[in-house]
Amino acid sequence: MSVDLRIIKTKERLHESLIALLKEMPLEKIKISVLCQRAQINRGTFYLHYASVDALFADFFEQIIADLREAYLEPLRTKSPLKIKELDPKTVRIFHHIKKYESFYRIVFSKNVPLAYYYMLLEQITVNLQQNTNVSSYDERVQGYLVAYQANAIIGLALQWAERDFQETAEELSEILVQILRTKSE
Repeated sequence: MSVDLRIIKTKERLHESLIALLKEMPLEKIKISVLCQRAQINRGTFYLHYASVDALFADFFEQIIADLREAYLEPLRTKSPLKIKELDPKTVRIFHHIKKYESFYRIVFSKNVPLAYYYMLLEQITVNLQQNTNVSSYDERVQGYLVAYQANAIIGLALQWAERDFQETAEELSEILVQILRTKSE
């Protein structure tokens, strides 16, 4: 099945326009006409791909989450089960993911947007952790708290990085994470 580059380019322009508009206003205030004008496409083209602005956001968010899932799983591909002492920072890809979607994360971590974006991200990270972290040695009550702790730790690092205006490279953040994990596991 061949990929139509026109569709890819149209969706990319819509995603970029959506991000630009989200910097200015909440999702529920974005009008299709303004979005189309910003993306330089007509409404008919928009409706070929999406039924609403919410559907566009959902598609874009799913793309980000799929990439996040892949980034999260990368260290697990090299070592299973993953041992913190053997974790290679070069296999930690989550910060590369954040850098790739930096404009989105700047919005999510902004104090000017609804907390709903933050909680959507937290929920997805939590799901990744629940599916891929061995917490079975803990009782059921503690398992949920452990996953919440881990998810918030990842978001906390990303939030701190954003507050520092992404000064460090993704590689430096991966090194920092591994250093923290190793210190915690000693």
